[in-house]
Amino acid sequence: MSSASEAPVIAIRNLVYRYRREDSQPVLNGVNLDIFRNDYLLITGRSGSGKSTLCRTFNGLIPHFHGGVLDGDVRVTGKPVGQTAIADLFDQVAMAFQNPDGQLFCRSVEQEIAFGLESLGLPRETIAARIDTVLGQTGIGKLRHCDPQKLSGGEKALVLITALVALRPKVLVLDEPFANLDPANVGRVRNVLKGLHAGGVGIVLCEHRLSRTVPDATRVVVLHRGRLVADGIPSAVLSNPPEAWGLEPPLAMRVAAMNGSPARRTIAAPGGLPSDSQRIGRLEPRPPRVAIDRDAPPVIEVDGLSHHSGGRTLLRDIAFALHPGECIAIVGANGAGKTTLLRHLLGLQRPTGGMVRIHGRDTRRTPVAELAREIGLAFQNPDNQFFKPTVAEEIRIGPQALGVLDNRWIEALAATFHLQPLQAQTPFRLSGGEKKRVAFAAALASKPAILALDEPTAGQDFIFRRDLRDLLARMETEGQAVIIVTHDLTFAERTAGRWLLMAGGCLLADDTPDRIMADADLMDRAGLVPSERFQLMRMGPDA
Repeated sequence: MSSASEAPVIAIRNLVYRYRREDSQPVLNGVNLDIFRNDYLLITGRSGSGKSTLCRTFNGLIPHFHGGVLDGDVRVTGKPVGQTAIADLFDQVAMAFQNPDGQLFCRSVEQEIAFGLESLGLPRETIAARIDTVLGQTGIGKLRHCDPQKLSGGEKALVLITALVALRPKVLVLDEPFANLDPANVGRVRNVLKGLHAGGVGIVLCEHRLSRTVPDATRVVVLHRGRLVADGIPSAVLSNPPEAWGLEPPLAMRVAAMNGSPARRTIAAPGGLPSDSQRIGRLEPRPPRVAIDRDAPPVIEVDGLSHHSGGRTLLRDIAFALHPGECIAIVGANGAGKTTLLRHLLGLQRPTGGMVRIHGRDTRRTPVAELAREIGLAFQNPDNQFFKPTVAEEIRIGPQALGVLDNRWIEALAATFHLQPLQAQTPFRLSGGEKKRVAFAAALASKPAILALDEPTAGQDFIFRRDLRDLLARMETEGQAVIIVTHDLTFAERTAGRWLLMAGGCLLADDTPDRIMADADLMDRAGLVPSERFQLMRMGPDA
């Protein structure tokens, strides 16, 4: 919080907002909020609670770009956003959206950073110096001359954050900034943000997962169904059960509560916290082990898979098999080759060496349209797979095209993914988390034998992650195979009994989560850190 004498950078009074005049329920309803330059503010809440919408009022995107109906008052450095051009707020409040693709359009990372600085009319020497500084701050100097569109999702997010840091705004707003980042890059960005905050830049983060944000935050705001329901220092806000707002407390906080300890700011750094393996096991249930018939024909076989492009080796000599009823998680750092491997498993890319067989068919000689009958895919960026005007049509188009439409199954999917109220809406206007849920339902609508999910938990609250985990467990018992590509090791260990660990386009390990995380050298080579559950378990006397 700030002193009463300091004027807020952003001041919001009685904000009510609807995207369309005919909407019966406002997305934001009676919000009052002051944001100061010395705030490190975490805005949290369930998916669809209004977090992204609120942030878009901070820089004038609402109402100037998105339109809609805005009542109340939003001011940035004293200027009403409704009467101030977006360009005039550009160097006051900088914002990174959930999907970095929508903000990256230059041919190199260096040009991407320079573009915003040139828009401010800065001298060439100043621009060059700032580029050097921020590339060092965020540790992406090696990407300086790369085309942003050819980078991994996590690398793109880092490029966007770097470009915004270069602007030196009064307030930096980041919407789900860690969703596509590996642990090393999460740590790097957290350090950058802490340094900026110490230097006088206000930081605003929208994020569901509390363990990586609460320790840095000086203040937490909770939105629930469009209303601001909590605002205060983290320990005070989290002293109330956050589950009531659809939030999952960090595991260390839950263990502390079971031991009778109060909530603390150092939630994600529980040094000296007494560990109890049985209690942790109850709090973090492991997935039931489905008996896999290794004698049954595999649904996917990978033999010596390699891929070379533009003088680079993207995949090197990968081999494994996936059987019916098995769930595997492909894990690794940004740029490890996870999504490239997934695209080969789906036939969207063809090997330059080795082969991939899906139900015995070589993907090099099988049309993608035929493979699509076997595989349901939800992309990392759901915007890349939407093309129908409504959610209902988007979910049904796949099974209709394949002649397997089952309306009862579609209704069950809509209930599982909480999509009933969104059926008539366009998927392009939904929140990031809601878009993901539509993509999952569309991927499952044809009842595929294989389900592939690329970063499924990005932008999702813990209630959805729990529901998705339960759904995947049911699919395994029914003989469907599941492939998950993710940086979220907590979700991966809760869901998959087998991990494929990748680094530099190579398969470093194919084993159980605990065996992989127990190998410190292996995890270090992969650029990963173990899950919070694993770390706490290792602290206990019975580890």
